[in-house]
Amino acid sequence: MKEFISMMGQFIYNSIICGIDVFQVLVIILTMYYLVISLFGFYKKEDKEAETCKPKKKFALLVAAHNEEMVIGNIVDSLKELDYPKDLYDIFVIADNCTDRTAEIGRQHGGNVHERNVSDKRGKGYALEWMFARIFKMDTKYDAIAIFDADNLVSKNFLNEMNYKLLKGYKVVQGYIDSKNPDDSWITQSYSISFWTSNRLFQLGRANLGLSSQIGGTGFCMDTETLKKLGWGSTCLTEDLEFTCKLVLNGHKVGWSHNAIVYDEKPLTLKQSWNQRKRWMQGFADVFSRFFLRLMKKAVKERSFITLDCALYTMQPYVTLFMAASAIISLIKGVSGIDVITLDGIFRYIFYSSQSSNIQYAWMIFSIGQFLFTPIVMLLETKLSKKMFGVFALYSLNAVIFSKVFSYLRENYVGFLSTYNLSTIVTDKHMNEFIIPSIEYTVLITIIYIMMFVIIIGMVDRKYSLKIFIWYMLFSVYTLTWVPITIQGILNKDKKEWSHTKHIRQISIQEVE
Repeated sequence: MKEFISMMGQFIYNSIICGIDVFQVLVIILTMYYLVISLFGFYKKEDKEAETCKPKKKFALLVAAHNEEMVIGNIVDSLKELDYPKDLYDIFVIADNCTDRTAEIGRQHGGNVHERNVSDKRGKGYALEWMFARIFKMDTKYDAIAIFDADNLVSKNFLNEMNYKLLKGYKVVQGYIDSKNPDDSWITQSYSISFWTSNRLFQLGRANLGLSSQIGGTGFCMDTETLKKLGWGSTCLTEDLEFTCKLVLNGHKVGWSHNAIVYDEKPLTLKQSWNQRKRWMQGFADVFSRFFLRLMKKAVKERSFITLDCALYTMQPYVTLFMAASAIISLIKGVSGIDVITLDGIFRYIFYSSQSSNIQYAWMIFSIGQFLFTPIVMLLETKLSKKMFGVFALYSLNAVIFSKVFSYLRENYVGFLSTYNLSTIVTDKHMNEFIIPSIEYTVLITIIYIMMFVIIIGMVDRKYSLKIFIWYMLFSVYTLTWVPITIQGILNKDKKEWSHTKHIRQISIQEVE
């Protein structure tokens, strides 16, 4: 009986390990998939044709606003200053269930304001659908409709870039969503880094691969006839993702314009950020439940990589949790030594050589490269000076230094035992107990390492650079908060109540360009 129980225990253990290995392989495949897309984002073709392309398309510019009296004037002024023939675009403001002076201020600044008061259908998606119906009935006919949020500022060349893309045949085009207040707090800086990274590595990367980019909720335009044909019908918490899926299912792909920039106001506090990102994850989970299987079916049937990529994109909340779980599994392996598949294990297998130093150097380069990904993007997008990039490059060496410190402490402990012939009387329990103090030493060295960089930056550069470095350190905290936010979003995916993010930063386009 004991032998049977032992065999069953071993069988269950092996089954669990096998399941973990399968899970790890799937996560690694997803990681490599996104890595390949991001690598294509490093290449940016200088396209000057938009500057010489003759303006032909007539645009209706829609600004969706709910109680935005603080910022509505700035977006209307920004749109009035676009470098595009004034007879080829009109500005419309949707004052959606407003209880403040949004409509009044919008009119004062020259916007064509349409007031909507429908309390039972709240949210941007409903407001847009209501306004689209009005535009379709107007005597003036528009070739395309561009969508903006009330807190936005728009680069002067925006419509020239959109005109160029539409003339090239795209039916929907997404512009570059930048930040108008990246230096307000560590939260706005973290948001900004996320958007810069997404724009460069994933939006541009997908465009370079011929895939569909993703609509980002603002700063995009749609061909009017295509919108009429497909209908909007996107009224969930992430109406942009919902409409992207609808486009792909109908054989269209979203174009990308890296030079058509829209500056977006980012939340100032962690609480505001948490609520906004939770709403995004609720919408993502909702869209995934309704569109994933349809997209996968079309992808398999038509062997469409564009559709497959869109389907995988809707998995974003679950991918976030998968990667978090995989990281925890890898950490457990490092401490307990359980035999499961990890990325570094696969890396060592691929680069296996009789000289172990080759493996170590290859993994060292790969590890440092991961830390440098974000600073490289910030440098390419001119959000970081070359001097600060050098500082970040030095800091990225921590990917190697801390593991070396841990190994050094452990190896010297073993060497001490061997020198004094103590290894035969020291048990595995004693050896494992050494893990705790060595981790404490590693944490201490980490703190000293970071403080060293803080002091160096403070001595050789401005306070601004020191602030950027500290906020960059906090970016990892922002990234970790995605895990509980995503869990909340998935659990509440069926709750469609729209929450308003208050905007207060009165910044003009001249201040950001």
